[in-house]
Amino acid sequence: MSVTNLSKTFDLFNPSESHLSLRESVSTFAEKEMDDQAKEHDEAESFNFGLFKRLGSELGIFGITVAEEDGGHGLDPVASVIIHEEMSRFDPGFTLSYLAHEVLFVNNFYQSSDKRQRDKYLSKVISGEWIGGMGMTEPGAGTDVLGMTTTAVKKGDRYIINGTKQYITNGSVGQVFVLYTKLDKNGRKMTSFVIESGYKGFSVGKKEEKMGMRSSPTTQLVFEDMEVPEENLLGSENGAITHMMRNLEIERVTLAAQSVGIARRCIDVMCDYTIRHREAFGKKLVEFGQIQRLVSESYADYSAARALVYQVASSLSPESRNSLGAASAKLVATQMAERVSRNAIQVLGGYGYCREYPIERLHRDSILLSIGGGTNEAMQKNIASDLKKIWSE
Repeated sequence: MSVTNLSKTFDLFNPSESHLSLRESVSTFAEKEMDDQAKEHDEAESFNFGLFKRLGSELGIFGITVAEEDGGHGLDPVASVIIHEEMSRFDPGFTLSYLAHEVLFVNNFYQSSDKRQRDKYLSKVISGEWIGGMGMTEPGAGTDVLGMTTTAVKKGDRYIINGTKQYITNGSVGQVFVLYTKLDKNGRKMTSFVIESGYKGFSVGKKEEKMGMRSSPTTQLVFEDMEVPEENLLGSENGAITHMMRNLEIERVTLAAQSVGIARRCIDVMCDYTIRHREAFGKKLVEFGQIQRLVSESYADYSAARALVYQVASSLSPESRNSLGAASAKLVATQMAERVSRNAIQVLGGYGYCREYPIERLHRDSILLSIGGGTNEAMQKNIASDLKKIWSE
């Protein structure tokens, strides 16, 4: 049983038959195939290659926002949010690798590529034959993305790229990446490329040992005179900031959706434990006021955050942006998930702290979501900046 009712009524969360059908199929697959393997891969810090391939071959959820004529599903950011919410109930780490592939590469690449580039790469990533990712963050440039130092120098019919990217999801398992660089190391403009792991000068650096999201590999990518054909330039030289910012918005709402999924699972576990199973002093645990506060506040916070995430997702498209909404949704949902998962640990007591229940893993996983895709401090800065623009008009 779950706090979310999959009724046939179309609403903010399931705006069409396609969305509802997608939710039902992903929910069923995730519960059956992702739940049992999550603990094993978290403890081993290993990536489930076989399961990832099945997302394409069996479930068919790659290319969600790619037009049907280009081999995708032609759906919207709400559909992407549905997938991330449902999968994150069971394995947020594995879902993060899906996000890096589907949002950071597939959606990003599709919106900024030309027909020739799409013909070369789209079928491979939509089928799941190749795994994708994105290279933006660097050892000395995270939130200050324009401080990056990876450079691309034009030499004949190719670009020579040097630099290092840090904390790259799917770095050690991916075959293709959207890579952000500068043509002028001291400039403030960026240029992006689609690159392959087989290129000369490409190598995978240190693999990170992480607190959470352990089933999703995170590594450095190192470029030493890496040669990239000029036809792999995405868009125009010095023109990457626009599509980078556009893609950040769908990234932020899908990260927020992961937080919603984590909270939803925590609430389900809390309700099952306190209402159905655990008793103290001759009463069900849910009869005690202290427990009622934790459970009820968790559910109310989850419900509010979920509504905001879906409302913002419904406003996004390649033609329309919502920077203020995306930052707000990420800020609210990620804080909520940390709070709810911590509440769940407290409600379950010793069981919550131990690995018999998934709560401690979900809590560890939730913390990354307030860091990746722009820290929550950056979200606060962005919200204030957008409000300043609105009120200065």
